[in-house]
Amino acid sequence: MTTTAPQLGKTRRKKRGGVLGNTGLYLATGVAAFLFLVPFYLLVRNALSTDAEITGEHWKFFPTHLQWSNVSDLFDDTSVDFAQSMWNSLVVAVSMTVGILLVCSLAGYALARIPYKHSNKIFYLVLGTLMVPTAVTFVPSFVLVSSLGWVDTYRGLIVPGLFSGFTCFLFRQYFLGFPKELEEAARVDGLGYWGAYWKVVVPNSLNFFAAIATITFISGWNSFLWPLVIGQDPGAWTVQVALSSYMTNQTVVFHQIFMATAISILPLIFVFLFLQRWLVQGIAQTGIKG
Repeated sequence: MTTTAPQLGKTRRKKRGGVLGNTGLYLATGVAAFLFLVPFYLLVRNALSTDAEITGEHWKFFPTHLQWSNVSDLFDDTSVDFAQSMWNSLVVAVSMTVGILLVCSLAGYALARIPYKHSNKIFYLVLGTLMVPTAVTFVPSFVLVSSLGWVDTYRGLIVPGLFSGFTCFLFRQYFLGFPKELEEAARVDGLGYWGAYWKVVVPNSLNFFAAIATITFISGWNSFLWPLVIGQDPGAWTVQVALSSYMTNQTVVFHQIFMATAISILPLIFVFLFLQRWLVQGIAQTGIKG
């Protein structure tokens, strides 16, 4: 079969369009990557500089002498126990992640699979909690936690955040689309709802669980207002509260702020890199893409 001149012209135009399209895509991706990396560059650059270099008139791409002593200055500061605050944030974020995955996944699975005449009403009540502003429940939550004696404790920081209506909604929607054939096969083998959930549903939903775990961990690590109110003693401060203490009305310690910020994001980077493969696949299954 011979190729006519018009067909050859169309093929060449398609090839040129494809090359130009790929070039534009790479260019746009490079610009976006550059814009995203600039804040990280500024963070590392200022973390390894002196206060004079950070606030000086003459900008340097990188300091002449890297101030690695800023790390020791940060952890030797007696006014703020930064290592303890990092540990507190780790405990809070991990506990909230495990708790929300367990509680919300069980609630979502029950609403999606267990037949109950009031299940839709309960689901609508869960959705209703999403419409209540956080400011409305903040004071009652604090009064309850305070009356239980949980101020300056891990329980006060963790327990109120162990349920999320939005996460429960995401799990329910995901389990509604989960293949019923797998669960029916599990019931043939004698497994009940708990056995099917734990031995069949969870192992086949690790991508989705990883996505929810990543989002929850980042949210728990970055939480500020609730830990600020509950963690009144410096020993109960989380990392975000500790960061705010370096900036007061009297003084601003620039190199400590930047160094503390650089160190505080390391766990988030590690979690993202470790779960990146599952995170991308899991977000595609959450229904919140786009």
